[in-house]
Amino acid sequence: MRASKLFFPTQKENPAEAEAASHKLMIRAGLVRQLAAGLYIYLPLGLRVINKVNKIIREEMSAIGAQELSMPVLQPAEIWQESGRYSEIGEEMFRLRDRGGRDMVLGMTHEEIVTWLAAREIRSYRDLPQVWYQIQTKLRDEARPKSGVLRTREFIMKDSYSFDADEEALEKSYQLHIQAYKRIFGRAGVRFYMVESDPGMMGGATAHEFMAPSSAGEDEVALCPACGYAANMELARSQPAQPQFPAAGMKEIETPNARTIEQVSAFLNVTPDLLIKSLLLITDAGPVLAMVRGDQELMESKLARLIGGYRLAEPAEIKEITGAGTGFTGPLKLAIRKVADKGLEEGVYIVGANRNGFHVGGVVPGQDFQAEFADIRRVRQGEKCPHCNASLKLERCIEIGNIFKLGVKYSQPLGASYLDERGKEKPVIMGSYGIGPARVAAAAIEQLADEMGIVWPPAIAPFAAHLVLVQPADSRQAAMAQKLYSELMSSGIEVLLDDRAVSPGVKFAEAELLGCPVRVTVGKRAIAGGAVEVQLRRGGEEYKFEAGVAAREIIGLLKTLEGEAECESASEESS
Repeated sequence: MRASKLFFPTQKENPAEAEAASHKLMIRAGLVRQLAAGLYIYLPLGLRVINKVNKIIREEMSAIGAQELSMPVLQPAEIWQESGRYSEIGEEMFRLRDRGGRDMVLGMTHEEIVTWLAAREIRSYRDLPQVWYQIQTKLRDEARPKSGVLRTREFIMKDSYSFDADEEALEKSYQLHIQAYKRIFGRAGVRFYMVESDPGMMGGATAHEFMAPSSAGEDEVALCPACGYAANMELARSQPAQPQFPAAGMKEIETPNARTIEQVSAFLNVTPDLLIKSLLLITDAGPVLAMVRGDQELMESKLARLIGGYRLAEPAEIKEITGAGTGFTGPLKLAIRKVADKGLEEGVYIVGANRNGFHVGGVVPGQDFQAEFADIRRVRQGEKCPHCNASLKLERCIEIGNIFKLGVKYSQPLGASYLDERGKEKPVIMGSYGIGPARVAAAAIEQLADEMGIVWPPAIAPFAAHLVLVQPADSRQAAMAQKLYSELMSSGIEVLLDDRAVSPGVKFAEAELLGCPVRVTVGKRAIAGGAVEVQLRRGGEEYKFEAGVAAREIIGLLKTLEGEAECESASEESS
């Protein structure tokens, strides 16, 4: 591709609204343009990157026997109503009616549609297993689209679905996808972790996410460097250090004007870990008291899995239910549902007395009050691993892929069944597996970019080599550049030849900004010395290759770079 013919609109300044590095650089390098909040146009260079990611995905999905199909974005609402998700999902789903008044939705995922298809086409155990996939548009009415292509309202997604006869066969399909995903992200040059995750709206019993470490990520994961334990914060567990507890024996303590954990602990001259933080919540089923240790935080998603949707009680509700004002709520003599973090199963604590100006000390959970004990707190940096007792680290990440064991979540309500060897009808056992190609590209930018611009991994770079022709008007330079360009292209190497009539400074700056793995320069020194200058975008290492063998040497260099990128990604995943 000649730069003189390429639509390549770069910008010198960062867009004012951009915060994430990938957002800034994708705009500046001319990869994307924003149409509206959460809606992006992929320009030629940006689409080249996405197509490179998709090519890797297709190759690896084919390698595990997956078959590509394409399902509609516009879908009848009745199928979603049959699965139960039409009412569960809420405002994230785009809903509309066609001219006949039929309720329709714009697909945010395709579990319902692929199950509808399976229900009509899978008849016998002989039809199983099946793995179907697509690379298709999805739409979600995100409340806060942000960070460029990391959180958008319209996006491309690879979603695949496995159909098996039983749980054992599902496990095989699940493991096949795990290995395929590791190869996909490794080839794309993205560092990642596979972590335990919450199935969320997808349902099912088991789920994992593939997380690319990045400060721009919205997710946080807990990692154990010693044993490899890894989990999204929504599921992460740990062993917090236990305080030195006082003797048991309940005693009411006057605490005038001390309402918060900080105020009470300061007033009583005790550490916050000796207090219980009690939160009064309102659910559809009635009030619930949630309790965590005073130095810890409630993990809302963990609690929501236990009690469903909830909100904090208003001051008037607190007064009505407990008899006291805000800040004095506690579990004693409170006849409502109580959920306490498992860490409170042992110890002696101070709790609210449900009486203004008072707390109660010497309280033993499970003895002085009863509660459901469950993991409902947020893991903290440095707490002990639940498996090996080593210290956990927390890291922000971008979710680039996810996998779910759906079981019969969709096949039962939508009637996807098969006849086994004895002629008995059984529900198909399903799995669902997603990858966001744009997120893979953005994660690569976040992980490798430097102060000059993007640094692409070789496998997903828009071009493998950026050939800078310093003076297009110089016939000797132009001839040398054209010869090298032709040799590389004929060998299957994608090259961007910058033959524009602009200053060398602009060309070099934009080559750094675009970030192709190798920059090749043909200028006066190449003509004088008979050798072209080659510089690696990552690390800046420089080479000089004789003109006659330059193409061969550049090809060898690119192969080495691609292998190194895969090894680095694999090393990060295994760590």
